[in-house]
Amino acid sequence: MQAAIDRIMQTYDLLANQTAAASAEARAKVTDYVRTLFEAGEKDENRLAVCGLTYLRQLDGSSDPVKAGYTGL
Repeated sequence: MQAAIDRIMQTYDLLANQTAAASAEARAKVTDYVRTLFEAGEKDENRLAVCGLTYLRQLDGSSDPVKAGYTGL
């Protein structure tokens, strides 16, 4: 589980330009989320990493098409 969290944060830090405090806050949130998935039975490190990264991107709004500039035109 810890390897998946480290992989998530390494990738997320490359995608998001953020302060050390914001990175620590993101790590705490994703740790809780990944722990929930792990306790629910998900043991695949790759799947945990993808789910955790998706979770962080949803939290910061980077997966929102409107915020990304998509207008639908």
